[in-house]
Amino acid sequence: MNLSQFLLILRAHLKIILAIFGVTVAAALVVSLVLPKTYKATSSVVLNYKATDPVTGTMVTAQALPGYMPTQVDIINSRSTALAVVDALKLAQDPAVKESYANSNSQLDIRNWLAGILLGNLDAQASRDSSVIDITYKGRDPQTVATMANAFAEAYQQVSMQLKLDPTRKASAYFNDQIKVLRENYEQAQAKLSKYQQEHGITNLDNRVDVENNRLNDLSTQLVAAQGALAEAQSRRQAAGSAQNSPDVNGNPLVQNLKANLAASEARFAQAAKRLGTQHPDYLNAKAEVDGLRAQLNAAIAATSASVATNASILQKREAEIRSEFNAQKQKVLELNRTRDELSVLSRDLDSAQRAYELTAQRFTQTNLEGQSNQSDISILASAMPPTAPSSPRLFINLILSMFVGLVLGVMAALGLELINRRVRSEADLVEGIGLPVLGVISHPAAQKGRDRRLGFGREPGAAPV
Repeated sequence: MNLSQFLLILRAHLKIILAIFGVTVAAALVVSLVLPKTYKATSSVVLNYKATDPVTGTMVTAQALPGYMPTQVDIINSRSTALAVVDALKLAQDPAVKESYANSNSQLDIRNWLAGILLGNLDAQASRDSSVIDITYKGRDPQTVATMANAFAEAYQQVSMQLKLDPTRKASAYFNDQIKVLRENYEQAQAKLSKYQQEHGITNLDNRVDVENNRLNDLSTQLVAAQGALAEAQSRRQAAGSAQNSPDVNGNPLVQNLKANLAASEARFAQAAKRLGTQHPDYLNAKAEVDGLRAQLNAAIAATSASVATNASILQKREAEIRSEFNAQKQKVLELNRTRDELSVLSRDLDSAQRAYELTAQRFTQTNLEGQSNQSDISILASAMPPTAPSSPRLFINLILSMFVGLVLGVMAALGLELINRRVRSEADLVEGIGLPVLGVISHPAAQKGRDRRLGFGREPGAAPV
């Protein structure tokens, strides 16, 4: 089918097309006039969201939550928000609403029944590239739809704030319980530290440890000196072998003086022995002098040797005393070090308990203040106003659509009728139908006349060209 055939078919069924077109437009007009008018009011809210973990206090931006905006739309469309609207507007107390609810025979309570009806007329849409949500409510009364849209926006604020405050309040209660436990731990650690200090008489342990360490160092120096002196005395005594060869004895001034006198006396005695006889008085006197000096020398050596031995014993006793004091002081210092370590452990436990208590108290104060806050992250950007014109039915748009639909239906009807009862509308139909060439066309006089006039010829009416 070419364009010419299509136009001929439309021309042949023009009345049917116009009839269908007219009926469609009329029906659309009647329906648009009969249908009740529906109004829509939109309230816009903007979200300034900063999430805070109620336990850790970590800040999370809205950009880090890709499902945040759809979640907010779901909150608006939730039954909790609708119930908040019902309670805020006191719809359940309206006598007309109660009567409608009684006639509905619903199994739900009146609040949930109203919430379901309100949600059916609600539409919330989030902007793609912003934090604005449009809350639209539709109904038959302009003032009612504006009131409902604004009520849903305010209820969304309250529900969202409640959803934020509930975890914060639970966290505040958790921190409050933890504070009691941590306070007890802190008090127990403080009591243990105080008791330990009282039992060991500790006032300033660091200074005491320093004093005892200094005393231990002094005793160590004294012990080293005493051990050196004792070792030196013992080594000299062992090297001498006898008292006469002892350096300590030979170094004694009395012994040295007696040895000198004895040597001089022995020299005189030797000379007397050469000159005198053994019974000579001078010989006897010299011998007596030598014997006396030798006796004095032996007595001095014995006394000096005994004195040296006594000094060695004293040194040994002193070394033992210093060693004993050193060992006792060492044990005392070790005990003080152990006490200091135990005190350090108790002090660290006390510091840890205090730090945990202070941090928890700080978080409790913060969450408690946040739980009492009535500030919302949601602000109303634009309140809904009563619409001046209905949103539906839209008469002009319906008429335009009905014209298009009527024209399409008319054309489809014409084509359907043509397919059911095919007729010859032009020379091309004969050629396509029987497959033979057309030798001549007998036109209607009026049609031929119009055609000749268009072509500029003046044939006689009724003449048939061959």
